[in-house]
Amino acid sequence: MSTLLRLALLTLIVLLHISSSVAAARHDYGDALRKSILFFEGQRSGELPPTSASSGAATPHCATAPQPDVLGDALSDHGCWERPEDMDTLRTVYKIDQNHPGSDVAGETAAALAAASIVFRSRDPRYSALLLSRAISVFEFADRHRGAYSSSLRKAVCPFYCDFNGYQDELLWGAAWLHKASRRREYREYIVKNEVVLHAGDTINEFGWDNKHAGINVLISKEVRSVDGEADYLNSFKNNADSFICTLLPGVSNSQVQYSPGGLIFKTGGSNMQHVTSLSFLLLAYSNYLSHANKVVPCGGKSATSTQLRLLAKRQVDYILGDNPLRMSYMVGYGPRYPMRIHHRGSSLPAIPAHPAHIQCKEGTRFYLSPNPNPNVLVGAVVGGPNRSDAFPDSRPFFQESEPTTYINAPLVGLLAYFWAHGA
Repeated sequence: MSTLLRLALLTLIVLLHISSSVAAARHDYGDALRKSILFFEGQRSGELPPTSASSGAATPHCATAPQPDVLGDALSDHGCWERPEDMDTLRTVYKIDQNHPGSDVAGETAAALAAASIVFRSRDPRYSALLLSRAISVFEFADRHRGAYSSSLRKAVCPFYCDFNGYQDELLWGAAWLHKASRRREYREYIVKNEVVLHAGDTINEFGWDNKHAGINVLISKEVRSVDGEADYLNSFKNNADSFICTLLPGVSNSQVQYSPGGLIFKTGGSNMQHVTSLSFLLLAYSNYLSHANKVVPCGGKSATSTQLRLLAKRQVDYILGDNPLRMSYMVGYGPRYPMRIHHRGSSLPAIPAHPAHIQCKEGTRFYLSPNPNPNVLVGAVVGGPNRSDAFPDSRPFFQESEPTTYINAPLVGLLAYFWAHGA
């Protein structure tokens, strides 16, 4: 699924309908936005054309390769610490097909292509039409050959990239984006028909590469409308979204999410910032929906307004940028103090001009264990973040805290774009 992550940049901007106006802010959200996008350039390798940009880099691949694949061997890759230029582990190729289904991967691909088609609709109508056509065919494949890629390609993807949540949510996610992009009634009917079968009602306060339930409910809530004399069959998704939002809000009876003493959303497991950025993005997206619909969220005996949701999302962004007990930014290169020893091979190993000799698999261990700062500053990278007590070790071996990921940065791009355009 990693080939799709750059498309999240496009997906997020579609959801927020960012305007071009710029407001003054305490943090320089524009600078943080530029750096958060620049980070994606650091995840690429090989000779690239000078005009190549990361924002749409995955779109051509997905449009021309409608059955996604997995490249590399996770076990051997994790056993080595070497520069991308020196990697000599096997580049094994795995694919999904009708005999090895992967509805989760294909459903996610369909969603990404459909979302991208919206972005390119006015700028490049022919390309937009191609993306939508590919999205439709990929979704048909995902729905016709149902199954999880973890089951079909278990040795290739587990234990690191298992789909623990199943493929059902990705099918609904794909259908929801296809409905938004095409306005075809068949996708609305698919959503209604499969709501129970595909577990749309699961109110899970999580949103990320593996779990789309919260995102589905927030996205479809925008489609709920009043129909004279007819019940809107998508209203249950709005109810689910309301319930999800309530689980995130501190101080309400049905709150389920823990906050650190410094105010950061905290969920157990690794790479906590992935939850912070993705959940904050949904808070902001739902805030915009509430504002335009002139609605509030009922949470027990209290009501949450669009302003409350927006301010909570902004609080999380500001924490990342330095408003926290340690007074440090968790985005590399932003602010006077930020992580210096991030868990990233290309950043932590010397560049070829400084160390021309080949660095073999295990030879990079001394750089991995070194207490010295990384020689290559990966500008814009956001790390996994502090623990539940707001403490941060800034050490490569503590990968849960110090490793940056594309799925941390992707939602943050949307958040920063909004606050750059609108301020608080």
